[in-house]
Amino acid sequence: QVTLVESGGGLVQPGGSLRLSCVTSGMPFSLYVMRWYRQAPGQQRELVALITNDGSRNYPDSVKGRFTISRDNAKNTVYLQMNSLKPEDTAVYYCNAQLGIASYWGQGTQVTVSS
Repeated sequence: QVTLVESGGGLVQPGGSLRLSCVTSGMPFSLYVMRWYRQAPGQQRELVALITNDGSRNYPDSVKGRFTISRDNAKNTVYLQMNSLKPEDTAVYYCNAQLGIASYWGQGTQVTVSS
């Protein structure tokens, strides 16, 4: 059984930082492309970071230079370091694991950026 469990969300002031973690189990983690998505109320889910199995990374312009995705294959974990947070970064953040047609999701972790 594949599981993905996110953690690290919370309330942070504008300009602050958070690091999200997504611990996986039940799958050959090192083979998977890992992604972080977010979904704000009333909005569509959007991709915020991607890391391939060989470590290549990609970000949309909205978070480029502020967010960093990384992975630790020994710990079956993917991270999202978020710096210079803005109120518009407020959303539920989800991690996703994808290999071919297989795709798995975590339950999400809430990030709220507010003063």
